[in-house]
Amino acid sequence: MKIDVGQHAPSIKAFDSDKQEFNLEDHKGKKVLLLFFPAAFTSVCTQEMCMMRDDLSFYNNLNANIVGISTDSLFVLDQYKKENSINFTLVSDYNKDISEAYGTAYDEFVFGMKGTSKRGAFVIDEDGIVRYAEVLDKATDLPDFDAIK
Repeated sequence: MKIDVGQHAPSIKAFDSDKQEFNLEDHKGKKVLLLFFPAAFTSVCTQEMCMMRDDLSFYNNLNANIVGISTDSLFVLDQYKKENSINFTLVSDYNKDISEAYGTAYDEFVFGMKGTSKRGAFVIDEDGIVRYAEVLDKATDLPDFDAIK
């Protein structure tokens, strides 16, 4: 499913790397930047997540939460978060429901992996409306962070 700017963001309920349930509804009243990424411990994904880690204060000043989402298990994301000192929420979309709802699932990624998240960025406003949507077919590309800011 393709997500368009101006529509309500699809709901998200899934567990994060801290084994806590993440519910997008709990973030009403704040902006949320959802960043879908293909796989933990890969070079471009790590570059992106560490860049966001280093820019966190910018987003905090905008009253915005950053949430990374991948189809890795929450156990993998926990280790990834620790090893890279990631200071924001990482949500496991292990069952691929979120990626399907946001139109970010690859039919087939590398090595025959199906349902892996494409890299994507969605800005959701305080009322749960999508204000920016970008899904990238090429895993080595990064979202347009200048446009996001």
